[in-house]
Amino acid sequence: MPSRRLTDFLLFAAVFTMSFEKLYWNVAGKISLSEVLSILFVGAYLLRRLGRHDTSLPRTSGIVIAFFAAFLLVYLVGFYNLETTQALTQFGKGIGKFILHFAFLAAAIDYLAHSSERVYWRMLAWFCLGVATNAAYGVLQLAAAQAGHNLDAVLVEPITGHSSQINIYGAVGGSNVYRTDGLTPDPNHLGIALIVPLLVLGPLYLRMERGHRLKLPLGLLLAGLLGVELATLSRSGLLGLLVGFIVLLIPYRRLWWSRAMLGPLALVAAAVAFEIHRRPHFFHTVIASRLQRGGRSTQIHLQIYDFVPQVLHMHPFFGLGFNNFSVYYQFVTGKTNWGPHSFYVALIVETGVVGTTLFAVFLWYLFKRLSVARAIGRALAATRDPAAARVRPLAWGLTAALVGTMAANAFYLTMTFFYFYALVLLLLAAPVVFARRLQVT
Repeated sequence: MPSRRLTDFLLFAAVFTMSFEKLYWNVAGKISLSEVLSILFVGAYLLRRLGRHDTSLPRTSGIVIAFFAAFLLVYLVGFYNLETTQALTQFGKGIGKFILHFAFLAAAIDYLAHSSERVYWRMLAWFCLGVATNAAYGVLQLAAAQAGHNLDAVLVEPITGHSSQINIYGAVGGSNVYRTDGLTPDPNHLGIALIVPLLVLGPLYLRMERGHRLKLPLGLLLAGLLGVELATLSRSGLLGLLVGFIVLLIPYRRLWWSRAMLGPLALVAAAVAFEIHRRPHFFHTVIASRLQRGGRSTQIHLQIYDFVPQVLHMHPFFGLGFNNFSVYYQFVTGKTNWGPHSFYVALIVETGVVGTTLFAVFLWYLFKRLSVARAIGRALAATRDPAAARVRPLAWGLTAALVGTMAANAFYLTMTFFYFYALVLLLLAAPVVFARRLQVT
């Protein structure tokens, strides 16, 4: 039976690498490093569970398994709407990842239910450090590109065997405009992933006691992550961050304007002001380009919604088939390798009214569990448990991160990625882990 230390390591390594999309191999299909680690974790968990005398399963894991079965039923019914071999291939790829995501989710919740609070906090730390490592690589990648080098060719290609490079948005006055994408294939992916650590760690940082050994490092980390967020030039990422920030204004509207918050913001503002002062015409052109509403990129994001009524007219209840929007998009426009640029468009087009309703119920359940986590935080505060100073801001941060990610996915597609299931794991496991304190007291 695998040791707890090994199982912990596999869990932490899996969540640490969940935003490293470029680290994948084409072995019987496309498989990423995080997927390999997740499979190993699920295997270790199952071996440990076989040796455990307690056969019970947390109610949350049971509900996750029920949602898995319901989604699978919808996808299998939609399978009969597939019409081509390419569509069948896409369906198979999507189903494989779907099964792994929910298997990891159910297993990790049960594992955390039988672990200490320290394991949960370490998992959160490793996940945030993973996104931060991704962002740090993006900074080095940007510096290398400006010096005329491709960092991916040096560090990523020897590992994976496939070529990649930083995103080039265009050129201004003969100088390339780079958008930081780090270890993701698209700067918008990194920009939206950054929403989670920014909104989850923000409240924890604000509620941290003055003089705490992590206060300064956390403030500097938040400033750095915000700076990389801006460097991605991701409008979807900034939209999600703004919406999540508005959510956090409900409980922390006073603290957001405190000295603790203004410090990191001042660092970012100073760095941005310096760069704009150094190259005013360059940044004015880039910013004006990203703010324009009538550009080709904006039109694509908006026009993609036109496919919804067309597809619903053909297959209203179960859609075109899971993971098949790109097939339909290619058939209509002739363009390959294009996603729907909206999670909600993909959801409606691929799974129809039934699948969309089911996912809405799943989101309702996530928010229900977040309300339970916030209630646990209030109950701990009423009993003067010092953990309340961490649990309440954690619950609010996870709430803001979920709302922000949902907003960002109106014009992009990241809620099918593994990092989103790490966020779901964090928010579903929080009530399970911290409710034990109330049972003790």
